[in-house]
Amino acid sequence: MTPLAEILRPQSLDEYIGQQHLVGQGAVLRTLIEGGQIPSMIFWGPPGIGKTTLAMIISNTLHRPFHTLSAISSGVKEVREVINKAQEEDGAILFIDEIHRFNKAQQDSLLGAVERGTITLIGATTENPSFEVISALLSRCQVFVLKEFGEGDMRQLIASAVKHYASQGVAVEVKEDEALMRISGGDARKLLNAIELVVNRSNRNDNTPIVIDNKTATSVVQQNLAYYDKGGEMHYDVISAFIKSMRGSDPNGAVYWLARMIEGGEDPLFIARRMLIFASEDIGNANPNALLLANATFDAVSKIGYPECRINLSQCACYLACSVKSNATYMALENATSMIRRTGDLPVPLHIRNAPTKLMKELGYHDGYKYAHDFEGNFAEQEYLPQGLEGTRFYEPGNTPRENDTRNLLRQRWGAKYGY
Repeated sequence: MTPLAEILRPQSLDEYIGQQHLVGQGAVLRTLIEGGQIPSMIFWGPPGIGKTTLAMIISNTLHRPFHTLSAISSGVKEVREVINKAQEEDGAILFIDEIHRFNKAQQDSLLGAVERGTITLIGATTENPSFEVISALLSRCQVFVLKEFGEGDMRQLIASAVKHYASQGVAVEVKEDEALMRISGGDARKLLNAIELVVNRSNRNDNTPIVIDNKTATSVVQQNLAYYDKGGEMHYDVISAFIKSMRGSDPNGAVYWLARMIEGGEDPLFIARRMLIFASEDIGNANPNALLLANATFDAVSKIGYPECRINLSQCACYLACSVKSNATYMALENATSMIRRTGDLPVPLHIRNAPTKLMKELGYHDGYKYAHDFEGNFAEQEYLPQGLEGTRFYEPGNTPRENDTRNLLRQRWGAKYGY
């Protein structure tokens, strides 16, 4: 039987629910689609928010050949087969779900076809593409960020489900929707799975409507959890719980969710990779050893594999959870990136430019540069930011013992310039 989520899958932009910042009237992606000229792109966002559906709608709207691969089950061989076929077609679209699971060699195999325009690539990922997609491929794609559904979007989906069942002669009344909202967590597929589950498990021997309230929805889903999560969305909930437990300094929560992933057959390198990111994003310079241990764990997991590597994963997870926390370096990068997006590519000050040629020297490149090691304490005060940004502070050390030492050092060196 066709799942409800598939039955209700939109076929056009006008039917598509959510992501109005991208596909609403006058929005950037809708404008590209209506213009008939779309770039290769990556859809980044949580599961169940319409990434696959949007790719299919683009293909339908533009009447383009549509090929789809899953990074979980496809390799270089399958990619090359699709590319060879696309060479005989006009404007073929290749949709790759879970593109972040492609390794470097698999991603490299896409480059030539994307550059030549043999295919228009649409990748879908739940992971930050800056971390998971190679730079050469990322630079050839436009990244669009998709958001979780809001309550209004979810109620539209509920209304669509009720209307569908009515057309099949089944009366459904959603008396309360708070539990459905909580269960789905902004994931349309989870929402529709939950509704379908309640309807299918209800007694329909008479003509009375099937009433869905908070108690019924919660009870039915809990009793049929494996069926409800048939699409594997819980994978993302569990890794989220794992990360949040470590961020919250709870080693017991962290090791519990780690065990859940191990028992569920999760890729150990996926777990190790997330801890490697966590070590810099959530601990940073408050405890630099965290990154060293996370990197060593990733290396150990790569060499050992299951089942022994679960011990390495547990050691690292407990260490990261117990470590002092700071997101200062992560926020420094976010602050600098935000400034760049507002001010553009400001010129590099002349004195810190490289001057490998005579002409560059005559133009003043490198003139006035102070080589720090020639000065006391290996420090010489000079300007390193572009004109107009002098004194702008991006990095604010966290309130941890190690970072307080860093703040004091910066205060001694820079005085009031950056306001440390």
